[in-house]
Amino acid sequence: MRAAFAFRLALIPALAACVAAAGARDLLAQAGVRERTIFVSAVDGRGDPVDGLGLPDFIVTEDGRRREVLRVSPAVEPIDIALLVDNSASAERAISSIRDGVRGFVTQMAVGNQIALVALADRPTILVDYTSSPERLAQGTGRLFAMNGSGMTLLDAILEVSAGLRRREAPRAVIVPVITNGVEFTNRYARDVIAAVRGAGAALHAIVVGHLPIGTTEERERAMVLDAGTRETGGQHVTLLTESAIEQALLRLARELTSQYKVVYGRPESLIPPDKIEVRSARPGVTMRGAPMRGQAGA
Repeated sequence: MRAAFAFRLALIPALAACVAAAGARDLLAQAGVRERTIFVSAVDGRGDPVDGLGLPDFIVTEDGRRREVLRVSPAVEPIDIALLVDNSASAERAISSIRDGVRGFVTQMAVGNQIALVALADRPTILVDYTSSPERLAQGTGRLFAMNGSGMTLLDAILEVSAGLRRREAPRAVIVPVITNGVEFTNRYARDVIAAVRGAGAALHAIVVGHLPIGTTEERERAMVLDAGTRETGGQHVTLLTESAIEQALLRLARELTSQYKVVYGRPESLIPPDKIEVRSARPGVTMRGAPMRGQAGA
């Protein structure tokens, strides 16, 4: 009888430990449900990354409601990058500068990330599928030449790339069109293209040489994608006056992407995800833009 009683006493601490461990797991699970992550770029007035920011410098809102910022750290997670390059007839004058810019960009971004190179003339054409190999990307870049008599298929390319990104698992994704102001041949609606980018969890960063015309329906839909689509996905729309500025614009984007912050914030449990997530700086002179981490349940 004493032995049995002693055995029961010995079980009590073990059961208590199991209950405590289960409780801790429940608390962690609850915390995981309510925590959300957003990758944030912070740049100054010249477009250069701002270092050394901490919790008080970030303001995150969902549908206008401010959320508590829990942790801030440098973003080291890999990125899937889709480079969409204009090689239509209108890019003939700029194609050499485009090649130089793409080479510099992939040199900075290939390590630890996956990059795809897609040409836009006549129809979207994959020159290099997602890879981190500088050699393969250099070979693909070397095949970029303007096609005589061709037009651009930017919106088709964004839709197709977005569909492909939905099947990939990198925590971060960006789509980077590098285009001139030539003819758009795609017959797509801007709202569908933007929805596809958001559904893929990607940020749209557009680099455009010259001011885009908006005379045709196709041109107006393209302009809306590059305006609203970049803003709504945490990207940017950069207009360049000359093709010689392409290389510096792409290098600036590379510096921005490699200097992002990982911001974890709290969200009250809800069955309905927010329509709009915004991040801004509490520090004057700093511009922020962010995209939620991909693959978050209920994001």
